[in-house]
Amino acid sequence: MIQKTSLNSVLTTVQCNNPSHDEEGKQQRCCLVTREKLNKSEMIRFVISPEDMVVPDLSGRLPGRGMWLKANENVLNTALQRRIFSRASQRQVRIPEDLSIMIKIGLRRRIIEALGLARRAGQVTYGFVKVREKLAKNRVGAILQAVDGSDEERKRLLSGVKDLPIVIILSAKELGKVFGREHVVHVAIEAGSLASRIRWDSNRLTGFLD
Repeated sequence: MIQKTSLNSVLTTVQCNNPSHDEEGKQQRCCLVTREKLNKSEMIRFVISPEDMVVPDLSGRLPGRGMWLKANENVLNTALQRRIFSRASQRQVRIPEDLSIMIKIGLRRRIIEALGLARRAGQVTYGFVKVREKLAKNRVGAILQAVDGSDEERKRLLSGVKDLPIVIILSAKELGKVFGREHVVHVAIEAGSLASRIRWDSNRLTGFLD
């Protein structure tokens, strides 16, 4: 789940020659099921492998013609029922039985990997007091909170904070592994491409969670 302290868009567009991760996420594609034009940060790209297998391309970098769906499990199920992938590729394709699970596991892995990269780059702060100090400096791109953390503590941490996305996806144990600790509840990530990637993947994962 990704929460925000306001209704403003998480991603913004800035024109430049070399698009940032946020700007790339604002590029639009058409969902093959809903026919909506959506930002790439709200969608899942699929390609067909040389073995005619449907593959979720979570990084958006695999070769082949991309087929885009809104990042939502109901939309994926509709695509499978209507044989959208076969129709779009104009040939019979094979569907992994665990396609939805592959997407969920893959997105969670990407979030954890991005968090690890941010840690190694010195862009991450964890712990209640240190995160509050970081928030006071107004240099945070996203906050990660453990799903099993205290709601009361979360409210105290975010008191007075506006326009900042709050990602609630990983458990305290999962967050702790990134930092070599048993449990971590509060994490702040500096603004930048890695924070953008975590927001993007968390938002997409939300569409596949109950």
